[in-house]
Amino acid sequence: MAFTAADVKKLREMTGVGMMDCKNALKETDGDFDKAIEHLREKGLAKAAKKAGRIAAEGMVCAKVCPECGVGGIIEVNSETDFVAKNADFQKFVSDLASVVMQQNPADVDALKACQMDGQTVEAALQEKVLTIGENIQIRRFARYDDSTVNVSYTHAGGVIGVLVALRVSDNIKGNATVLELGKDIGMQAAAMNPSFMDKSDVDETTLAKEKEILLAQALEENKTAAKPKPEQIIHKMVDGRIGKYYEENCLLQQAFVKENKVSVEKHIAEVAKSLGGEIELVKYVRFEKGEGIEKKVDDFAAEVASMAKQ
Repeated sequence: MAFTAADVKKLREMTGVGMMDCKNALKETDGDFDKAIEHLREKGLAKAAKKAGRIAAEGMVCAKVCPECGVGGIIEVNSETDFVAKNADFQKFVSDLASVVMQQNPADVDALKACQMDGQTVEAALQEKVLTIGENIQIRRFARYDDSTVNVSYTHAGGVIGVLVALRVSDNIKGNATVLELGKDIGMQAAAMNPSFMDKSDVDETTLAKEKEILLAQALEENKTAAKPKPEQIIHKMVDGRIGKYYEENCLLQQAFVKENKVSVEKHIAEVAKSLGGEIELVKYVRFEKGEGIEKKVDDFAAEVASMAKQ
């Protein structure tokens, strides 16, 4: 019995198993879907697919930079429990995945799964980990910075938060230990303060207009109860001044530097560059926090017992 690419896609959607494994299963069973599913179950792959329905909100983030070539990579891989995230085998797997990202430069997660890793595809290696560890494991996201910038990684609390920082540095101070320390400090700042933007120029007009609207409403409300109410044009000027505070709280370069809060991050960068006699610019950074934005399942045992009693 012949089968088509659409059949392979259908089997993948039914089982959650990788495309190549589905193709091989249909080939082995002459295109018989029931036998193909049975074949996948016998190989343990469908078991892995069943786990794929469970919520994976734990795991870890790994950020690293190649000491030889300078390419940087950061990746988040999720598991179901924190216990697995602390497993040395899982941690090595995540670190190895970050290396694959750095070396093979995949375009997205699907492309990463098609990359080679220890003589097999990343997809196959991932399925093996699901089976041996016994939990749903998902590659969620990654980023890669090439060697056109000086890249520095920072990892917080064993992989809860990871940050990858890219600096543009003049040739005369590339490789300087102070520059690398600066990159680490910027990573620490981003990890701790979680800014929404890198620079105030990155704040979009919609966000800015909404913030001004909120600040104006606050200022007008304060003015109602003031001993000497101010004219409305003065209120608008006050709002413009308060926007500066918004930048200081939400934009990395305008934030107070964590190690010396009397200067902003951008001023600290300028001071370091001046002290070294070179030029340094923060080009970009990426911050991943484990499980952020993933809705975790909360088991309510009491509610479950109560619902069973009503049946």
